[in-house]
Amino acid sequence: MIRIALLASGSGTNVQAILDAHAQGKIQAEIVGVIVNVPGAAVIQRAHAAGVRCVVIPHRDYGSRAEFEQAMAQVLTQWQIDLIVLAGFMRILSAEFVQRFSGQMINIHPSLLPAYKGLHTHDRVLATGDRLHGCSIHFVTPDLDAGAVIAQSVLTVAPHESSQQLAARVNVLELQLYPRIVSWISAGRIVFLGNKPYLDGKELLTPVRFWNHG
Repeated sequence: MIRIALLASGSGTNVQAILDAHAQGKIQAEIVGVIVNVPGAAVIQRAHAAGVRCVVIPHRDYGSRAEFEQAMAQVLTQWQIDLIVLAGFMRILSAEFVQRFSGQMINIHPSLLPAYKGLHTHDRVLATGDRLHGCSIHFVTPDLDAGAVIAQSVLTVAPHESSQQLAARVNVLELQLYPRIVSWISAGRIVFLGNKPYLDGKELLTPVRFWNHG
C-alpha cells in the first residue's frame, strides 16, 4: 500500500472526506499523517478524532519559506511518503519543494482549470457569466495551478446564484471528487510518468470529467 500525507491549513473538510473514505475501506492506502501549518486549525482535531498522527509546523516560526519547507520535507521524508495530498493547504510552495516531490503531490482547485487559476474563482466565474463551473484535481508543478489535470467535477451555474451559494455547491463536489481520485492513485490506476498522467495504462490527454445535473 502506498503511504499518504495530507497537508492542510484550515477547517479540514477535504481532509475529513478523505479520512472517512479511508475508514470505509474505499482508499486502500496508509494515511501516515497530517501536517498543519496553522496552530489551532480545526483540521488538527479531525486528525486526532480519526486516530491519525498530526504534526503542526507553524510557518510563522521560521525565518524564511525555505526553512519552513525544509522542516516539512524532513517530516515527509522520515514518513517515507509516496503521495502528498494538498487539502486546503494555504501556502504557495517553492519550485524547489515541488520539484523535490515531483509527481508525488496533488492539489484540488475550485475551478475548471486551466480557467480561473488563483483566488476568488467563484466571484470571477459569476462576473464573466460562465455557465459551467466546478473543481479540478491536478498534479502540482512549480507554476501555480498549472500541473496536469487528472479529473474535474462540473456543475451548471444557476441563474441569480450568489458567490456563497456557488462556493457551497462546488465544495460538495470537492468532497466527492478528492477521495475518489486518491483511491484511484492508491489503487495504481493513475500514475505520473515523464511529466504526464496515465489512467489505466493510457496517457490521460484530457481530464476525466464528472457531470452533475440539478
